[in-house]
Amino acid sequence: MKEKLKMNVENYTRRDFVKTSALVAGGILTLGVEKSAYAAGNDVIKVALIGCGGRGTGAAVQALRSKQNVKLVAMADAFKDRLDESFANIQKSFGGDKNRVDVPDANKFVGFDAYKKAIPLADVVILATPPGFRPAHFEEAINAGKHVFMEKPVATDVPGVRKVLEMAEIAKQKKLNVVVGLQRHYQTNYREMMKRIQDGMIGEITSAQVYWNNDGVWVKERQAGQTEMEYQMRNWYYFNWLCGDHIVEQHIHNIDVVNWAKNAYPIKAQGMGGRQVRNGKDHGEIYDHHYVEFEYADGTIMNSQCRHIPGTMSRVSEFLQGTKGKATTNGGTIIMDLKGNKLWEHRGKSDPDPYQQEHDELFAAIAKGEFLFQDAENGAKSTMTAIMGRLATYSGQVIVWEEAMKSEISLMPKELSWNAKPLVLPDENGFYPIAVPGKSKVI
Repeated sequence: MKEKLKMNVENYTRRDFVKTSALVAGGILTLGVEKSAYAAGNDVIKVALIGCGGRGTGAAVQALRSKQNVKLVAMADAFKDRLDESFANIQKSFGGDKNRVDVPDANKFVGFDAYKKAIPLADVVILATPPGFRPAHFEEAINAGKHVFMEKPVATDVPGVRKVLEMAEIAKQKKLNVVVGLQRHYQTNYREMMKRIQDGMIGEITSAQVYWNNDGVWVKERQAGQTEMEYQMRNWYYFNWLCGDHIVEQHIHNIDVVNWAKNAYPIKAQGMGGRQVRNGKDHGEIYDHHYVEFEYADGTIMNSQCRHIPGTMSRVSEFLQGTKGKATTNGGTIIMDLKGNKLWEHRGKSDPDPYQQEHDELFAAIAKGEFLFQDAENGAKSTMTAIMGRLATYSGQVIVWEEAMKSEISLMPKELSWNAKPLVLPDENGFYPIAVPGKSKVI
């Protein structure tokens, strides 16, 4: 197993990513699996939702709207109020139809270990908690023999990435389907663009720019009587053990697009970042801007920008420069020649919702006895790419993939309970420690 996890990026790309991409469209491969018990559409595919926030609730609704005979049978969350609100919203979406939503009180589990009680009740597990919990939850689901939909990113630190890669190998061996919520892989305009890029329309990719620049996200104020653990869990976006910083939690989407186009992952990164305006007590420990230069084995540079600063330029897109042309998703999905003449443009007014499409394909694969095999490994490696960017901005150093993958620095608390202390705590004035380039140890 250690040899498999050595992570030679260039060798993996040649042998696995390109080969399997050529074999299938959309990452589906029939592996001689016996006809699925669900193929006739009569047997129920039971689902457990782990993580009942907005994204988990949406994912559950999308799973239940697939064409297969899917039923939500169990739910788990650290907070009872989140579970109750989610259940009410899901029920409302289906008008109380017990053929779709049948979660008795006995199957609603609350607390840090709630996932262990919900997973055994299902065939498919939706993992949508804050991403710091993803590796442990994924391990539990795969060990239990369950198919998985899990939101991105799939970890917040390097030990978590290694755990997901380890369990991805076991999922392959068990022929378990895994879909990761990097939904651009299920989005028609991106799929059509990638077909043309990988067919050589823009030639060899020589550089790329990716952006997730906008105003930022919500803040949850500290409430009277909250323990530090509850406060951080409620305000999870601002703590790295839970979120990974916005370069990992959000910007992974754009970074992953270039990895997809290159059929490769960067070998090193360097960059800069900091906290310019989002620097209050309620902003935890994360930066509000990052700029990273990622380098691939062939010398290609991906320049990455992500920013959470109100009133600044808003842009969420990707740009790829090739030897024959260029591709952009800014203001449309367009491929041009080197002079700027349009070679192709996607005009998909009736394209399916990619968030729905990823569930449609997951449950169709289960019903057909097919195997969605690429997402778990790619999700882990694109997560690692984004983490490498954070390590570069926090440290001010050049971060090398092979060296970073050996890191034993875990961000997870030693104990998970409401009275336990997270590893990062506020000082006497209520401010959290912030990474300082040139001083902070990151690997």
